[in-house]
Amino acid sequence: MEVFGEAFGCDKPLIGMIHLPPLPGSPRYTGEGMAAIITAARRDLHALEDGGADGAIIENMFDTPFAKQAPKETIAAMTVVVQDMVREARIPIGVNVLRNDGIAALAIAAATGAKFIRVNVFCGVAFTDQGIIEGEARQLIELRARMRAAVAILADVHVKHAAHLTTIEEAALDATRNGPDGLIVTGIGTGKRTPPEKLQAVKQVTDLPVFVGSGVRIDNLATYHGADGFIVGTCLKEDGRLNGPIDSKKVRALAEAVVGLRTAK
Repeated sequence: MEVFGEAFGCDKPLIGMIHLPPLPGSPRYTGEGMAAIITAARRDLHALEDGGADGAIIENMFDTPFAKQAPKETIAAMTVVVQDMVREARIPIGVNVLRNDGIAALAIAAATGAKFIRVNVFCGVAFTDQGIIEGEARQLIELRARMRAAVAILADVHVKHAAHLTTIEEAALDATRNGPDGLIVTGIGTGKRTPPEKLQAVKQVTDLPVFVGSGVRIDNLATYHGADGFIVGTCLKEDGRLNGPIDSKKVRALAEAVVGLRTAK
């Protein structure tokens, strides 16, 4: 499956994160109801679209502390939100179900018409604050085939907020042979800068598209000129607050900088 031209219509797509408020059943849910959650998600979607983003990922960011696999109430709530986003959006929508429920993300995407998913631990083993998480590549590829779902899979390599046993080159080789449509490299945590050398190391051992998935800003964008796309959350928020709304002006500024990077290649 083609992650770029067919899905996004451009090289080096800029994908914004839509971080959902705590969902019903999660530890920090305050009872505001699904209508308020959808309203907040629509606000951020429109800010991304108005600013020129090429795609968006819907994520249950504030359901902390996370379960390894999402409970049924989380999957149900995310399905409702993603379906609304797909209907509302002019850009491709993706899904990430934290901490690592790629099966749920794929099922939601297939049912709603979302175009792609992000899987934090696609293969191998990661040592996380939720404990040891094992990859689910085979289950994902089998499920996608059974459902005949035209959903692309973006797989993290050495995902953030985790420790890893292998080198990043070994992890990228393993991920590639397990069949995702693209890879993601990140820094150590949400909003933390991705070391450019991680991008370079992964690009040297795979022919898959490689996204930079954390810490991208206008002032460091040029250091990622070899990236095939960007997934951005924190720096697009008002005042750089993770729990703030997305600022369309910040999106516009970064989107214009990405266009400059495309034309400079």
